[in-house]
Amino acid sequence: MKTMKTKSLGKGIYLLKGLVLAFLITAILILISSIILTFTSLSESKMNLLNTIVMIISITTGSVYVAAMVKEKGWLNGGLLGFCYFLILFLINILFLKPLIVDVFLFSRLLISIVMGIIGGIIGINIT
Repeated sequence: MKTMKTKSLGKGIYLLKGLVLAFLITAILILISSIILTFTSLSESKMNLLNTIVMIISITTGSVYVAAMVKEKGWLNGGLLGFCYFLILFLINILFLKPLIVDVFLFSRLLISIVMGIIGGIIGINIT
């Protein structure tokens, strides 16, 4: 029988693997988005929408993976993955791009991240 510490460590590793998966999917989809923007007449004003769609797909996929591997509390593990994904993007944004701007857009991204993580976690639990 696994001890509580071993189970927690395993969950943490699955969370890290889910985050890596989510960011790999993000990188691939952003590359595809940039190719689409380069070779089509799609305007750059659609970039926010594309970024949101990429974020939703990435978080949902990572959450499904985490919940399927942990096999319990999918909504919680998925929501945690969504929050961590948002936090990492938020920190990268502050470090490399621009100063902190707290507005409705920031909070809507946080809410979308957590909700999509929860939905992905619920899906992940139910497909196993």
